Amino acid sequence: MKLATYKDGSRDGQLVVVSRDLSTAHYATGIAHRLQQALDDWNFISPQLHDLYVTLNQGKARHAFPFDPAMCMAPLPRAYQWADGSAYINHVELVRAARNSEVPASFYTDPLMYQGGSDDFIGPTDDVVVPSEDFGIDFEAEIAVITGDVPMQATPDQALDGIRLLMLANDVSLRNLIPAELAKGFGFFQSKPATAFSPVAVTPDELGDAWQGGRVHLTLQSTWNGRKVGMCEAGPEMTFHFGQLIAHICKTRNVRAGSIVGSGTVSNKAIEVDGRKEWPKGYSCIAEKRAIETILDGQPSTAFMQFGDTIRIEMKGRDGQSIFGAIDQKIAAPD
Repeated sequence: MKLATYKDGSRDGQLVVVSRDLSTAHYATGIAHRLQQALDDWNFISPQLHDLYVTLNQGKARHAFPFDPAMCMAPLPRAYQWADGSAYINHVELVRAARNSEVPASFYTDPLMYQGGSDDFIGPTDDVVVPSEDFGIDFEAEIAVITGDVPMQATPDQALDGIRLLMLANDVSLRNLIPAELAKGFGFFQSKPATAFSPVAVTPDELGDAWQGGRVHLTLQSTWNGRKVGMCEAGPEMTFHFGQLIAHICKTRNVRAGSIVGSGTVSNKAIEVDGRKEWPKGYSCIAEKRAIETILDGQPSTAFMQFGDTIRIEMKGRDGQSIFGAIDQKIAAPD
């Protein structure tokens, strides 16, 4: 099942069901007005949404209309919680190696995670508005899940059962603000502006056998200014799967329906070619590219994003069809 939220002038938008091929949609008004409603009463509401989904895919939905990603807000336009992990340890290793810093042993057994702002997400084709280019604007291509209720002290396997939907994320980072914030010892805040999500959120069954063990075994594509810079494999090198990330939150608290948990930047290891390291899969954020340049050449040469730059993030299934639709955004100055 595929779900989206259409802009309607309100903060929370209007829930729509989207066809598997992303060609048509149908308002879910008679079932639930908002996605959060469905998440709060999933066992009762989701079968009704699924019935509409089946009818839509069969071409029998009477009031279907062409699906338009430009009409989409984030699938969940504001959430009770947005917790972003760093599940791909290769990304951490690269960034630390670039500044001659070792990765603490605990990072391999205990996930890194921060809690971001969840009151104001942006839609998949909305501009990324940043006050200044001097802030070091970066995209971060990630996978995220939306949960139902998951109780405190849930195991990773139990936490996996709490996953309701998956989507893609652009976890925008302002790299030049990060060092001063982290130096305070209290984590990210101003350096993590509003996050964007894919047009569509999908139930795990839509991924078929690509969804295994809490990981998505597909390629995440990042295209910066029309040039494909990342074709990163999301599955094999995800150190902590989504069940482990959710269980990390559940150690001391309940996780409530409508919480979003991110994977962190999808990242793949280097290979050796003629004695030199290469990263043929590319990168899912500019900071990683700059770390690679520093490791190879002693200094970074790739600049961060400028006003007018574009970023497209997408994941296709084994049939070549887009699963979540694309995040397709432009970097913009405030009006």
